[in-house]
Amino acid sequence: MERARDLRLLPKAHLHLHFTGSMRSSTLLELAEKYGVHLPEALSGGEPPKLRATDERGWFRFQRLYDIARSCLRTPEDIQRLVREAAEEDVRDGSRWLEIQVDPTSYAPRLGGLIPALEIILDAVAAASRETGLGMRVLVAANRMKHPLDARTLARLAVRYADHGVVGFGLSNDERRGFARDFDRAFAIARDGGLLAAPHGGELSGPASVRDCLDDLHAGRVGHGVRAAEDPHLIGRLADSGVTCEVCPASNVALGVYEKPEDVPLRTLFDAGVPMALGADDPLLFGSRLAAQYEIAREHHGFSDAELAELARQSVRGSRAPLEEQRRLVADIDAWLAG
Repeated sequence: MERARDLRLLPKAHLHLHFTGSMRSSTLLELAEKYGVHLPEALSGGEPPKLRATDERGWFRFQRLYDIARSCLRTPEDIQRLVREAAEEDVRDGSRWLEIQVDPTSYAPRLGGLIPALEIILDAVAAASRETGLGMRVLVAANRMKHPLDARTLARLAVRYADHGVVGFGLSNDERRGFARDFDRAFAIARDGGLLAAPHGGELSGPASVRDCLDDLHAGRVGHGVRAAEDPHLIGRLADSGVTCEVCPASNVALGVYEKPEDVPLRTLFDAGVPMALGADDPLLFGSRLAAQYEIAREHHGFSDAELAELARQSVRGSRAPLEEQRRLVADIDAWLAG
């Protein structure tokens, strides 16, 4: 029987990682002590919190934990540390390209305003990329719980920094709230400025939310998208159009979207030809990073090493890495499989 290859050595791109959620638990504990922030047991107990966000109360608790963690990021040095450590963790898991997602409005009050906050984040990303060798870019994400005019402001800001590390524009938070079409103007601004449209959809809401991302926001990628598996026509549309779904198996289970890892429809989407990029989402809250998502595909869905290599290729093709970098990465994936 052939020995399974080490998935940490499989070159891959990471396209779904949230900024605060990328933090190491040990770093959160240190920063909380430094700033006198009281952490609930769910964040300080050494184990991932028990979460279930399929109802209003559960989602509120998830957001509250996230907000508490974010309150511990107060200075440029904190931002630099978070980004550098996130890059180090990604490199350890075989990532060669990372697109980290952030809403700079969340950090602006402590960092001198919206523009300084984004510049501090972009400077930290550039420094971490130089130090670790990991290709890194930023996806600026609007919050669908806020007014669409706020999203337009963020879209204009993202476009302004398109030559300084911003490659895409997203839409996060509870997709059960509001309508994707309310944010169509913000996404038009981003697309006209050359940015990838990558809104969340098809996680807490069903296939209709994925269709809205495609029809109203002209998504080039969809954050999560797994609920598309419930609609065969939609699966075919994603496959035919080549829209990559950023699938995060561990967080899908942690948030109660699916009961257990084998319920996540990885095989359904893969066999239908839907491009996927496995992502860790929020390792701080879900307790697993990038390589663990590939382990789930192997252990719970029977993906062979050849299929896992194809998942890695799909992550690279779905990225905004330069074409020459994509070619190098695909060649290294082929070498992993051959070796």
